[in-house]
Amino acid sequence: DLNVRVAPELGARKDEIGQLAVDFDSMAARLQDLLDSHQRLLRDISHELRSPLTRLRVALELARQRSGPQAEDAIHRIEKESDRLNSLIAQLLTLARLERGLDGESREAVDLRELLEDVVADANFEAGSETCTEHYEDSVPLVVEGHSELLRSAIENVIRNAVRHTLEGSRVEVSLSMDLSAKDATAVIRIRDHGPGIPEEELSKIFRPFYRTSEARDRHTGGAGLGLAIAWRAVQVHAGSITAQNASGGGLLVQIRLPLKIPRR
Repeated sequence: DLNVRVAPELGARKDEIGQLAVDFDSMAARLQDLLDSHQRLLRDISHELRSPLTRLRVALELARQRSGPQAEDAIHRIEKESDRLNSLIAQLLTLARLERGLDGESREAVDLRELLEDVVADANFEAGSETCTEHYEDSVPLVVEGHSELLRSAIENVIRNAVRHTLEGSRVEVSLSMDLSAKDATAVIRIRDHGPGIPEEELSKIFRPFYRTSEARDRHTGGAGLGLAIAWRAVQVHAGSITAQNASGGGLLVQIRLPLKIPRR
């Protein structure tokens, strides 16, 4: 927590510890200012880019109407790239919102099974095949208190990442279960692909914004390295955790744990 200050208790001392306390507070304040500026810059740039992108889409439609078939390929290419840029901006805005925190925002009861079924159905539709399989271990509704839009974004980003990288002809395995071994009941979502996996030394870094692995799982798929960062932050603001590990037999296994609203059975 960069808002913590130690000088009020130690700064009055006239020795090295007192001076260290003053220096520590100064460093923490500068770091907080840098982080705030970084988040504000991302948010402001994203908002500013939205308007010209909207005008670009209007101009593209006008160009399509006024040009001949020979220009269709070029227009389609421009349209595709503008869609990718629009998606990136949306991700940046979501990340900036999560970085600010969600204090004061209303929460609701979210049924995780219903949410997962919806996300998996969309993923299969986009893939054009039954790429994802589902397994639910509990008949009891697993409900968390939170923001359905952000939880959906977190799960959707992980599943889309898995669908992109699983080997052709293989399936992405999605499961939901309840863990009662801890003090509080916890929902456990596991998403496993059958792709190339990730170098062990890079597993702890893949949830950083804009991080791309050395083998570049995203390099050939157009990813910007924001999806997993959004997933990590969205899960974190719901008091949960998200981890990744290379699965036995190949592929990546991502596990999301969320505290349940329901009491222990």
